[in-house]
Amino acid sequence: MLKKYSHQLTTAVSFGLTSGVITTLGMIVGLNSATSSRLAVVAGILVMAIADGLADAAGMHLSEESEMEGNKNKHSQKEVWITTLFTFLSVCGFISIFAIPVLLFPIDTAVTISVAWGMLLLVVLNYYLAKIRSEDSRKIISEHVVLAIFVILISYLIGELIALWFR
Repeated sequence: MLKKYSHQLTTAVSFGLTSGVITTLGMIVGLNSATSSRLAVVAGILVMAIADGLADAAGMHLSEESEMEGNKNKHSQKEVWITTLFTFLSVCGFISIFAIPVLLFPIDTAVTISVAWGMLLLVVLNYYLAKIRSEDSRKIISEHVVLAIFVILISYLIGELIALWFR
């Protein structure tokens, strides 16, 4: 079954990991800089795992349904639903993993571990995708790492501004 639906699995996991990691790192860094609260960060991770997982799965569902070849749907209904399910599971799963360091370590250490773990996941995924597409892995990896760093920095600054506003 996995070989038959390898496109759906690759699409969903690639999207789920990238979206989940970048969004979660931004949320963790932003909430921590705003509140320094382990409770806020863990709650944010778990709520976002479900909400973002469902939202991304719905978006991927519509995207797959709207792909056309000529005047016919490119994907069967079964393929669309498999992509939807894999997207939800990958987004929810990759986001939820980030709760572990927050539960096990002091919050500042957990944030550092989460950023390092997220960057490693992005590097490994993009290296793998570059190799199967015979592309330069450095270019693809650097694009996603720079994007993640940008999201983290903006989220940190927004968190700091919110903290200043409410002091």
